[in-house]
Amino acid sequence: MHFLKVYQEYVYGVIEGLDRIRFRGTDRMLSNKVGFSIALHRIGVLLQDFGCWAEARTKSLRDSCEQQAHKLGIPMRYLRRSGEDKEKLARQIMQEHGVCKDGSICMFSVVEPCLAPSVFPNKETKRLEVDIRPRKCVFIYYYFDHPRVGFGNVRIQTWAPYTVHICLNGRHWLEKSLIAGGVGYMKAGNCFPWVADIGRAQKLLDAQLKTDWPKLLNGLVRKACPRIFQVCSPFALTYYWSADETEFATDVMFHSRKKLDILFPRLLFHAMRISDCHNTLRYFGKRGEEKCRGMAPAQIQSDCRRRFEGVRIKHWVSGDSIKMYNKEGSVLRVETTINHPRHFKAFRPANDDAAKPATWQKMRKGINDLHRRCQISKGANERYLDAISAAQVEKTLLEAAKEVCNRTKRNARSVRALNPWNDNDFTLLTFLAKGEWKLNGFRNAHLRQWINPQCKTLTKIEQRKLSAKATRMIGMLRAHGLIRKAPREHRYLLTQKGETFANALLVASTVHIKQLAELVA
Repeated sequence: MHFLKVYQEYVYGVIEGLDRIRFRGTDRMLSNKVGFSIALHRIGVLLQDFGCWAEARTKSLRDSCEQQAHKLGIPMRYLRRSGEDKEKLARQIMQEHGVCKDGSICMFSVVEPCLAPSVFPNKETKRLEVDIRPRKCVFIYYYFDHPRVGFGNVRIQTWAPYTVHICLNGRHWLEKSLIAGGVGYMKAGNCFPWVADIGRAQKLLDAQLKTDWPKLLNGLVRKACPRIFQVCSPFALTYYWSADETEFATDVMFHSRKKLDILFPRLLFHAMRISDCHNTLRYFGKRGEEKCRGMAPAQIQSDCRRRFEGVRIKHWVSGDSIKMYNKEGSVLRVETTINHPRHFKAFRPANDDAAKPATWQKMRKGINDLHRRCQISKGANERYLDAISAAQVEKTLLEAAKEVCNRTKRNARSVRALNPWNDNDFTLLTFLAKGEWKLNGFRNAHLRQWINPQCKTLTKIEQRKLSAKATRMIGMLRAHGLIRKAPREHRYLLTQKGETFANALLVASTVHIKQLAELVA
């Protein structure tokens, strides 16, 4: 990682792995109206009796959860507001009542919106039909501090199709593993400012991806509600597990808070200048309430945990995001969040048919592609760290720009030089330095949109001309070694040379001549 080479004297170590991850368990047959109709037929429930049958199933699940809470010896509370901070309340209960030997903390019962199948009359066919529509139902939250995976929760929908969500945190999981392995550490929130054996900690984070996820997740659901798998008896629920949202964090641990305090404003300033992303900086703990107008504020104290009220810069791309912030004073965290994995690719046989050759397929939310998902997130974090360190290389501006500002050759053809002070070329450099492309690269369509924001309203002939112009620009950038093509895809990634050149020129363009003269003096 280029970032570590530049700042090796400041950095103590690096660990990277899963942070927060939200799983969703669905029974594929019950989750669509056709399959649910078939399931009711197999169970022997008439459509006209669906309401009574569903209410009985809901009562059975709620009774099962209440009995389980009593058996585990944990409190069961009904919450009047769905927006109440359940995690905060669970942690309060954990402090007041402690944790059971098996890790159970408490259960909550609350009414929340959901999508659920119901039976409605069809006026045209004069028949009853199953349809999936928004409604409200009772959800059960089971909070735990598991001996193996740490703090998390299970959320059970007590009305059909009985969808389950499970939230885990890779850093809490790591803490349990470090304790079991006898490795010393310091933990603040979900962050580790210090670990005695960083190599061992990284191996433990990597080992999380080798988990038998169905066994673990089904076991947590059964612990919360033992009766759920037989709720539709004789039809047995079979959960298909997918990852609704994953956060993969790279934590760069600095020797001291002072060293990061000195460096972070420069990294933040550089990221702001090169990324062209507006509305991304907010104070921690004040999301959406007010925007940051200056440098990171001072350290604060809250409860028994030390928290550093820092500044975050975040970039969104089609619902996915990458962000950077200083955490707990001495840790620089870069975190990639993937909500829509189908924007990426996984190398696998189509439909997991072993008889078919492996090809690049759209990534799925299913846990089978979780390893590839983390691989992409890790690469995105490393590219982002390398990008923000590009302006700190030990080169003069002339050395960084000399090669690119002269003609070159590609495939025996002469390619013109780039002129950073030309409006068109400066716009192109601004495009290259955008933080969004650190996540998954860019395509011809992205460059067309940057050249002409109204490109979608152009005629077909004008769009073809614009596409050809973008293709020529991409060829020129490749000839100068500023970008490289992703294998088997029409997608392009910045090289280290490209990041250094684009970022250095953009930073220099924002500095006044007077400031440059003072720096030289």
